[in-house]
Amino acid sequence: MIADGVDPATLAPAELAALVKRSTAEDLLGLMRGERRRAVLDKIFLDMPAVFRPDRASREKEVVHWRISDRPDGGEDVYELVIADGACQVSASPRQAPRLALTIDAVDFLRVVTGNANPTTLFLRGRMRAKGDLGLAMRFPKMFEVPST
Repeated sequence: MIADGVDPATLAPAELAALVKRSTAEDLLGLMRGERRRAVLDKIFLDMPAVFRPDRASREKEVVHWRISDRPDGGEDVYELVIADGACQVSASPRQAPRLALTIDAVDFLRVVTGNANPTTLFLRGRMRAKGDLGLAMRFPKMFEVPST
């Protein structure tokens, strides 16, 4: 589905969610191992502050690192979210020690952030790992308004 000329990095969150839903795991992996990976990840993370729900966050500062594997060179990309004072700030250059680090493969990441996979199910199946504050790991997904498909 992704090969039909649509650039996922230009889509609104609901459009990306629909594209992910109708794409195969192989298509998604191809995207995330290809030249558009960084643009797609940057777009997803840049959109996160807009879907952040401050009413669902605690009043204390939370630093969360997303570690997304399956990079073409075998490495992973790390993005930092800092939740404080009712806002969510995002950086592709982590600078602070995380209270929570989430590790996930690229396909499952796309599915989670677009509402096409349940993060709790992925934790239980060992496909998403959390290091640090596990209470925060359980609350974290509820802090964002995930697109519905």
